[in-house]
This record gives sequence, C-alpha cells and structure tokens, in this order.
Amino acid sequence: MHPETVPESVFYTRVRNEALGGPNPFEWQTLTTDDIFRGKRVVLFALPGAFTPACSESHLPGYEAHYDDFTAAGVDKVVCLSVNDAFVMFQWAKANAIEKVFMLPDGNGDFTRKMGMLVTRTATGMGLRSWRYSMFVDDRVIRKMFIEPGFRDEPPGVPMEQSDAQTMLDYLNVSKLPATGI
Repeated sequence: MHPETVPESVFYTRVRNEALGGPNPFEWQTLTTDDIFRGKRVVLFALPGAFTPACSESHLPGYEAHYDDFTAAGVDKVVCLSVNDAFVMFQWAKANAIEKVFMLPDGNGDFTRKMGMLVTRTATGMGLRSWRYSMFVDDRVIRKMFIEPGFRDEPPGVPMEQSDAQTMLDYLNVSKLPATGI
C-alpha cells in the first residue's frame, strides 16, 4: 500500500519573519520531501484532521509529550501531517500548546495521495483526508509503518490503536537505532 521511500512532494508552509512586523509576521515557505526527510531520522504521524476530537485529545498531544523520548531514541524530527492548510495547522498547534512537534500541512493532499493513504470522508463533510498512520523514516526510506485497521473510504471513524506515540516509541526502543542509521 505504501512506497518503500517517501514520495516526492511539495509542502506549503508558513514561517515567522519578524521583519514583516504587524500582527501577522508570516510568509510562505515551500518545503520538499528532501527538506524534511533527506539525511534525517523522522517519525511522521498522519491523522484525519486538525481540531478533530481524537487527533486533538490524544494523537497530537501524545507525540508532543514523548518528543524528548523520541530524540533520546535517535530521532531527529517528529512531524504531524494532516490534509489541512498551513493556517489551520498553525492555529491548531497554538491552541494545543504544541512547541516541539513540527506541523506539516498537506493542504492539497498530494503527499497523502502518493502514500496511498488518502480517503474520502464526504459523508461527514470532511472531503478528502489522510488515514491515520505513523511511520519511521530513515533518510527517505520507510523503515516501519503502523497503519490503523479498517482502511477505507467513508469510515464511521478512524481508530487509534497502532499509530499512537507509545507504539512507535516501543518499536524504536526495541530496534535500538545505531548512531549512523539502521
């Protein structure tokens, strides 16, 4: 279902630029797959949507709470991906006091589609969304994925049994990552 390496994609993000001044000192910044994954060990978790109950109450906060444990296990970056735009991702992080996890907007769903994880949620007015999963990526190579069961369009909900922070952390701690790659 997923490629062996993360697919080529462009992400449209917003970054703070104090030189702009005013109440909205942000400018557009495009990031590529290489910017995020090349030469790094990355834990990425993807979820259906910002501000949704399970995503906001446990999935995102769990990764934020365990961020230091991930870095201690040899991870360079923890990334939260959702098929939402940069403005929504920024406000969601702000509303949840997220300071360590990198919020990655996949506003067009391009990366999610190329990963084979795009599902339709039109019955609940959510449009196209990511299925819930997590993955460990070492220099663009997907080493491990935890995909929630029941992958399909129009699910009644999306479980969070395998893509949580503790499951990924347990995998990394058992794998005992060497200093320069797996």
